[in-house]
Amino acid sequence: MSLPCETAHAQYLSFLLRVLSFRCIPGTMAVPPSYSDLGKAAKDVFSKGYGFGIVKLDLKTKSQSGVEFNTSCSTNTDTGKAGGSMETKYKMEELGLSLNQKWSTDNTLATELSVEDQLAKGLKVALNTSFVPNTGKKSGKLKTGYKRNYINLSCDIDFEGPVVHSAAVLDYEGWLAGCQIAFDTAKSKLVQNNFALGYKAGDFQLHTNVNDGTEFGGSVYHKVNGQLETAVTLAWTAGSNNTRFGVAAKYQLDSDASLSAKVNNASLIGVGYTQSLRPGVKLTLSALVDGKNFNTGGHKVGLGFELEA
Repeated sequence: MSLPCETAHAQYLSFLLRVLSFRCIPGTMAVPPSYSDLGKAAKDVFSKGYGFGIVKLDLKTKSQSGVEFNTSCSTNTDTGKAGGSMETKYKMEELGLSLNQKWSTDNTLATELSVEDQLAKGLKVALNTSFVPNTGKKSGKLKTGYKRNYINLSCDIDFEGPVVHSAAVLDYEGWLAGCQIAFDTAKSKLVQNNFALGYKAGDFQLHTNVNDGTEFGGSVYHKVNGQLETAVTLAWTAGSNNTRFGVAAKYQLDSDASLSAKVNNASLIGVGYTQSLRPGVKLTLSALVDGKNFNTGGHKVGLGFELEA
């Protein structure tokens, strides 16, 4: 007969072997997403493929030298207000450098200079600036991020406050735990305090979050098969009896077309249809119907056109 201490020792050695074997199996280790990307799969089902009340045109091109140009223009069908932006992206892969510049019709020039995997493996440092020539207003932010297996960290300093934003996400065997805080150094006050917990498997994702102790939310994503994706979201605010609830689905009709639909507890029904007309040319049609006021009107339609060369 084995003694209790020998049995406990054997169980402990067995546990260590299981942990070591898990860490040594290729492909089991993964970098968790950033805090803002937690629950992204469900968010995409609810947001992508729609453009209610907007007519939009996107153009993406790339030069032989590797410079990317993204141009976007849109108009709001309700107000008639039009806007647009032009963005250039240049990367020097051998140095890990990236330079992005974006100009928008509200006369704002934004620039981002970043370096990745040079100072340390998994470390990215970026400097974001914006300038409004009409008013002379300037702003800047220093952003740092570090991601490795099981962990994703970020720390941003907004010079305008200055406010320090930091976040951390840990991953262990599919379980995700995250924290996001913001600290106003001028007021010595914590201005944001968010927590999240979730689970991610191959075809299933669960996400829950608490923002500032008052906003509670959750989402479930399920990829039923290669054609059908579904998502459910739930949100509630402390001190209020109003619970927000929504269901969405995306169905891939074929390799070139997909159909999206969603509905919430406010009886707002959204549908979207995306069709790839040819390589690099995509058309998106969408409509939002107010189920409670079907006869009074106020429904919205949207049209999107994407060109890529």
